[in-house]
Amino acid sequence: MPTNRSSSRTTKHNGHATEAQPLLHQRGPEIQPYGTLRELPIALDASARKESCELLNQVLADTMILYNLYKKHHWLVAGHTFYQLHLLFDKHADEQLELIDLLAERVQSLGGIAISDPRHVAEVTKIERPPNGAEEVPVMISRLLEAHEIIIGEVRHAIDKTEKNGDWGSNDVLMSDVLRTNELQVWFVAEHVVPTPLVRT
Repeated sequence: MPTNRSSSRTTKHNGHATEAQPLLHQRGPEIQPYGTLRELPIALDASARKESCELLNQVLADTMILYNLYKKHHWLVAGHTFYQLHLLFDKHADEQLELIDLLAERVQSLGGIAISDPRHVAEVTKIERPPNGAEEVPVMISRLLEAHEIIIGEVRHAIDKTEKNGDWGSNDVLMSDVLRTNELQVWFVAEHVVPTPLVRT
């Protein structure tokens, strides 16, 4: 005799189905604390992986701040170069967002935990916090260039360390993606504060 599958699979409580109800407000212990490593069979010493994760997470935290600086300035830029800078800042923000994913995925592939919570990022970043309001365009650009310089300095240091440790995967991400993207963006942004007159009289 066939059974009624719907009635046997669905439990009702006060007229509501409970089987399909999401289990909300769950809490539990951390399964991997920040700063620790999982063992992954990637033929790289744990001490090298740990150092790489620390270096990458610093670059990642500052890259997240730079991404948000670009988005803020994209929204607040004004003046006769509004259109050009509005588009440029958004393009650079998109490129920084791609780097964020690359850096975070590299940390995870080393067995670490990628920094992610904005409150944690704010504690770790080396980039100066701007005011909450709008600033003049030259100040916006100066902030971006200073942030880039901090990141580029960290990346050069990390490239040297990862090369010495034989972490070629991290070395490649840092050199081929992060360094070259930041250097190119510096060039594009810096050209907007060269004191060249619009016309020569």
